[in-house]
Amino acid sequence: MNEVLKEIEKIGIVPVVVLDDPKDAEPLAQALCDGGLPCAEVTFRTDAAAESIRIMSEKFPNMLVGAGTVLTTEQVDRAVEAGAKFIVSPGLNPRIVKYCVEKGIPITPGCANPSDVEQAIENGLDVVKFFPAEQAGGLAYIKAIAAPYVGMKFMPTGGINPKNVRDYLAYNRILACGGSWMVKADLIRAGEFDKITELVKEAAEIVKESRNN
Repeated sequence: MNEVLKEIEKIGIVPVVVLDDPKDAEPLAQALCDGGLPCAEVTFRTDAAAESIRIMSEKFPNMLVGAGTVLTTEQVDRAVEAGAKFIVSPGLNPRIVKYCVEKGIPITPGCANPSDVEQAIENGLDVVKFFPAEQAGGLAYIKAIAAPYVGMKFMPTGGINPKNVRDYLAYNRILACGGSWMVKADLIRAGEFDKITELVKEAAEIVKESRNN
């Protein structure tokens, strides 16, 4: 497995971040690091994404900053140029996966069925995002499709929250979970970074409890 993905596995929960203004990138990164989850998937849903990734990567070089909702190879280039260490996409676009693999960029494409997983295997991947996790069948579905793919690990995202994340993390085929409950957009916009730090600390504690660390 790629070294970046091994680090994500140790962290356990990847905060999925939507930033509307790059000025929030540094205090948010500080909150994530202080809370014990030095990682962020900054989604490319807003114009602020690339600059936010750049700020986080430069100010916190030990932090794992990646790009999410990546839909084009041009976005891959922009994200990596800004400092992104990994790429996440909502679905499996063979062109984007091949592009990342050829360039040695870790990518976890979204998969929701066995055919997607087999495409990922065909491209040499051993970790995929499972999205939208709860809506697509949750942990029971992951366990069902994981059985024939013994070398594959999953990163469920979508509908993950403090009530169900423990169950996901306890399953040994889950690399990490993606979640946004500790970095909600309204908290970021309101500048409530102390509150975010507390929520991140609680999430980090859940990882320790779930994995007996």
